[in-house]
Amino acid sequence: DSYDLSLNAALDCLKHSSYQAEDLEMIICCSITKYKDGMTYVWEPPFSLYVKEAIGAPRALNFDIANACAGMLTGVLIMNDFISRGVIKCGMVISGENLTSASRNAVPRVKTILSGQLASLTVGDCGAAVILERSEEGKAKLEISNFVTLAKYSDLCIGGPCRDAPGAQMTTQARKIHQVAIADTPPIMGRALKEFGIECGDIDHLVPHQTSMRAIYSGDKRLGHYFGTRVKNMIVNLQEYGNTASTSHFLALYRHLNEKRFKSGEKMMLMALASGLTVGFVIFTMDDLADRYGN
Repeated sequence: DSYDLSLNAALDCLKHSSYQAEDLEMIICCSITKYKDGMTYVWEPPFSLYVKEAIGAPRALNFDIANACAGMLTGVLIMNDFISRGVIKCGMVISGENLTSASRNAVPRVKTILSGQLASLTVGDCGAAVILERSEEGKAKLEISNFVTLAKYSDLCIGGPCRDAPGAQMTTQARKIHQVAIADTPPIMGRALKEFGIECGDIDHLVPHQTSMRAIYSGDKRLGHYFGTRVKNMIVNLQEYGNTASTSHFLALYRHLNEKRFKSGEKMMLMALASGLTVGFVIFTMDDLADRYGN
């Protein structure tokens, strides 16, 4: 369930860090699904409190947020603000996405490729956690977190409880979302790059939200046309793991860290595309994190 996925991710994250649970000053849970003890959906207390108590982080401020598939990156945005203002020195952003029920409930309802629940067949389960810390002067840091909400498209992807089966269901106007993303993402990305002072071609690795192969590669082509150059490497693991919602970027990072595909000093971009419709970017420089995995 969502709780087990979140908890195990938090413990694994701590194992690869230089921190103990009691060092954490904030825990933010960002998952869409909040299943505990099987298919019991938990509203209160917040999921972050369950994880906080289980890992032994008594002094951490904790709260939950929700921003669909942009949840974890939104959590990063919020925690980065707390760190930048000196309120805390380190904290953890977590998510546990248990989406199998949405896929299972879609199976008998999908009759053609035009079905509104077709995208539900691509989702998968995953837990992810990341620790953010104050960086020392002159060292690698999170440079930019920039999000834009295109609210007039908020009805293009709707999720909720399934009325006649346990778990969730999701309806998506996939083609329309793809059209909007292709049209609106490049200028938003351009503003983020301008703020950072770099070009598209300076990005060593771009991790997009893992929606569909067609959407990702046509989006890459569109970015290349818009900027006149492409990022050096587009990271895709959709075929192996599916769309794991708010955890998708961090699952891709985790896999490539373990495969030793990143080097310290490389420029990273995480690109969110979520219901809402939310488009967002997080840009950072890879540090010694690249050396902590895959050994």
